Amino acid sequence: MTVQPNILFIMSDDHAAQAISAYGSGLNHTPNLDRLAEEGMRLDNCYVTNSICTPSRAAILTGTYNHVNQVTTLDTHIDNRLPNVAKHLRQTGYQTAIFGKWHLGEGRAHEPTGFDEWAVVPGQGQYYDPTFIDRNGPKVHPGYATDIITDLSLDFLERRDRSRPFFLMCHHKAPHRNFGCHPKHASLYENEDLPLPESFNDDYANRAAAAAAAKMRIKSDMTYDDLGLVQPEGGSEVGNLMFPHPMVNNRKVPELEPGDTLTLIDAATGKNFTFTDPRELAEFKYQRYIKRYLRTVASIDENVGRMLDYLDEEGLADNTIVIYTSDQGFFLGEHGWFDKRFMYEESLRMPFLVRYPKAIAPGSVSARIAMNVDFAPTFLDYAGAPIPSYMQGTSMRPLLEDAAGGDWQDVAYHRYWMHKDFIHNAFAHYGVRDSRYKLIYWYNDPLDQLGAFSGEEPPEWELFDCQEDPFELHNRAGDPAYREVFVRMLAKLDAKMAEIGDLPEHDSRVVLAGV
Repeated sequence: MTVQPNILFIMSDDHAAQAISAYGSGLNHTPNLDRLAEEGMRLDNCYVTNSICTPSRAAILTGTYNHVNQVTTLDTHIDNRLPNVAKHLRQTGYQTAIFGKWHLGEGRAHEPTGFDEWAVVPGQGQYYDPTFIDRNGPKVHPGYATDIITDLSLDFLERRDRSRPFFLMCHHKAPHRNFGCHPKHASLYENEDLPLPESFNDDYANRAAAAAAAKMRIKSDMTYDDLGLVQPEGGSEVGNLMFPHPMVNNRKVPELEPGDTLTLIDAATGKNFTFTDPRELAEFKYQRYIKRYLRTVASIDENVGRMLDYLDEEGLADNTIVIYTSDQGFFLGEHGWFDKRFMYEESLRMPFLVRYPKAIAPGSVSARIAMNVDFAPTFLDYAGAPIPSYMQGTSMRPLLEDAAGGDWQDVAYHRYWMHKDFIHNAFAHYGVRDSRYKLIYWYNDPLDQLGAFSGEEPPEWELFDCQEDPFELHNRAGDPAYREVFVRMLAKLDAKMAEIGDLPEHDSRVVLAGV
């Protein structure tokens, strides 16, 4: 009789692959996450189908794209009557639990279903002394969120029925903005400057208008709170509002105008920093941002270590699939940005590390394409459960066991629906990415989606050669030398949209007539 494996799915929020040392950026050191890569597999081309929290989580849970599960924006919540992977696994004999960030809505219509136990933070949750909601209502848990989420997960494992397999989703809030580290990590990187990304000073030339319009620039769009600085009293003279709200007064640290001087105060130490040079101020903001982000990541790595140690101590490691991922990628200063949303690589790519000693070779690396919509079918495949016909993803098992053939999926599809959201002003788009090229259509229409707003921006195409232009600085959509590539990628886009049933906003006949 085949023994069903346990499944431990650990997911953080906004953890970029660049901030995991197993991916080789050299930015930080994550020994516990690296252990998963050393003892299992690292995926280098795992992509999100919609690079924001709520839609990505819906795709992971249901195995469907957002036009099917109807969770398209941050303001659309899941209908918890729908089937999901936890319900299927429980039906197959698994005991199921989720702890941490849910972010798919609250209340009877949206709270977790399919889980034997659950305790989740409302919305984004808090880093310090967070409130958790479970079946009994809200409760404050003293301490630091990453530690508490791990404590709840370990407590569930201690109390589990040892005669049955478990499916545990350990969902960290960290390192989501606004970044808050454990106090013990507050001095990490204090006496060093971290390197600026090569594209930090991007001028957004030769790109679609969306790049320049986005309000995600480190030099102009981060708030005092983001950077751990004291926000002075006052109004617009202090800085622009992060967003207009009658109860919120979070303001952005302004850029320097010629001849101006700006003094900023560290919120923790009271230290003053005075600037007269705009470039020096922009780089100061980057250092504050990246260090606060990486300090927050440090506790994730520690707590992944706690989970792995527990599996070892209990003799569970050999029969437990352990996955670490993030709900999407994140910009760490590339193109001068923070945040995500876009189909550009740093936002599109999810880290994915997996260990299963019985089936996955240690130290293996895959460059094959996978997507978050593939996770649920993969769980069911390994559990020996049927994969229901409504799921649109593909089991990654052949990929993970180095058995994927030439017919493995060759494109990833992404669609961001939340046009001109009021904080980031990110434009709506969709597109496909294959092993070398990326085609994006900025259709720039809210389509009556919740949280999306209208504008006057005309549609645009972008085509990138990710091999020759890894930083995606040169749009080749109108380049005659790339005409055949554009036509081929357009055909792949049309085929993928037809396959999954998403409705295009472009007319390929009109497009082809103009190239």
